[in-house]
Amino acid sequence: MSNSEQRSQWSGRFAFIMAATGSAVGLGNIWKFPYITGENGGGAFVLMYLVCIALVGIPILMAEIMIGRRGQKSPGECFGDIADKEKSSKAWRIVGGAGSLTAYLILTFYSVIGGWTLNYLSMAISNTFAGLPPASIENIFGEMLANPLEMLAWHSVFMVSIAVVVMRGLNKGIERAVVVLMPAMMILIVGLVLYGAFGTTGFNQSMDFLFSVDFSKITGEAFLTALGHSFFTLSLGMSVMIAYGSHLPKNISIARAAISISALDTIIALLAGLAIFAIVFDNGQDVSAGPGLIFQSLPIAFSEMNGGFIVSIAFFFLLLFAAWSSAVSLLVPPVERMESKGISLGKSTWLVAGTAWAIGILALLSFNVLGDFKLFGMGIFDLLDYLTGKLLLPLVGLMVAIFAGWVMSYNTTTKELGLNGLGYIAWRVLTRFVAPALVVVVFIYGLGIF
Repeated sequence: MSNSEQRSQWSGRFAFIMAATGSAVGLGNIWKFPYITGENGGGAFVLMYLVCIALVGIPILMAEIMIGRRGQKSPGECFGDIADKEKSSKAWRIVGGAGSLTAYLILTFYSVIGGWTLNYLSMAISNTFAGLPPASIENIFGEMLANPLEMLAWHSVFMVSIAVVVMRGLNKGIERAVVVLMPAMMILIVGLVLYGAFGTTGFNQSMDFLFSVDFSKITGEAFLTALGHSFFTLSLGMSVMIAYGSHLPKNISIARAAISISALDTIIALLAGLAIFAIVFDNGQDVSAGPGLIFQSLPIAFSEMNGGFIVSIAFFFLLLFAAWSSAVSLLVPPVERMESKGISLGKSTWLVAGTAWAIGILALLSFNVLGDFKLFGMGIFDLLDYLTGKLLLPLVGLMVAIFAGWVMSYNTTTKELGLNGLGYIAWRVLTRFVAPALVVVVFIYGLGIF
């Protein structure tokens, strides 16, 4: 991940797509997307979501990858150098820096959640849930949140594990990990879907919940939900895809890669939903439990079902892989920013990971010791989530679309994207007009103005 002329590159299209998909597929895919799909019209919501992916997600994803490959440096330097060549202000480098900051801030509390996942995987392996009454299993989550030392230990293990990979560099670290983990994740998902289909009685209900078309639930709020998720699910607005794109070989089509990443992200989310809700319906659990679905409802189901020991291990490995691959990608943009200042990869990695770990401690303490400490009416964990999700992500995404659509010239963008004719016109119109307008709508909606 050097900024030298001999910048490291992905070994090929497969490695890049696995890395980018690993970044996109996170904890939200495993529970949030299936849940909001079921609550907002099932198959009708999926169609609406796919339209939003086409109008916002794919155009901005292409723009971020293009900016990275064109700049061949850290995100901030990419914006600055491209702006200079396009005879625009170098102040555009602030956008790349803001994206890197967003990734860094998300990592601080995402690592805490990753620690929860590690903890629950250890409990699944030790068969902790077997024989416990439902109330006791539900209480495990609350007891964990109330125990700062327990959360600190798992948060630390999670952060160190991703830092070790990133410090090994692009090819020996990140690529070697994702080309193994992502296929493994897909195998686990298919296995869980097959279990849901043949080992539970809830699979038909799960299919109906996710794919039955109920147009009566299609409202303005449902559309805004689909629009917001289509933007955030692809890791946009946090400089990750710019950083990954800066290592993309010139012979790989950005458009095809972006479509592949978007398709895999959606397919994995839907398959995960099929598996999870088959188990949920089979055991009479609450489908609208949100995060509690993962850490409370499902463990209860695992304790009562045939083969629950094996299924619980497979599920929490799946959840860990999703959290871990996303966290690795979040560490990359701020590390590359430090590298651009002349600091070595190893020192940059541990400096960024160490400070993010320290802020993460404050986030986890907001569930217990610092529970009464509020800023703007929110605890530290919730404040970090709000600052990144509601403010920084849409603002950076908006600036990316404006930069790619208005600052980068026709000659530059056609050369990098390799598009012509209607394909290029569609991307240009969406990036210049449609995507920015819709991102503004997402931003205003997220602030609660609608």
